[in-house]
Amino acid sequence: MLEFEILQELEPNAEILEIIKDYEYIVENGKIKHLKATNLQFIEPNEYLITYPSTLTIFEYKVNEIANKNFYVKEHNQKYNLKELKQILMKLKT
Repeated sequence: MLEFEILQELEPNAEILEIIKDYEYIVENGKIKHLKATNLQFIEPNEYLITYPSTLTIFEYKVNEIANKNFYVKEHNQKYNLKELKQILMKLKT
């Protein structure tokens, strides 16, 4: 059986939490896990699930990409940077 050890709990992004405070939402913290007896590490992203006024699932990955797009919106099947994500969330308010 596979055994994992949690190395680090990832904290949610304060800027995103500030923007979505007016929505109904659920946040699930991400984790960095280590598979015991190997040198493999797995990163689970932070998940922001907005349930009202519309449904939107946002994953925040803690990786350094060249494009600097750490956010993935499941419903759009696309990656965004923080500035683009803020614009999408502001449009939800209207």
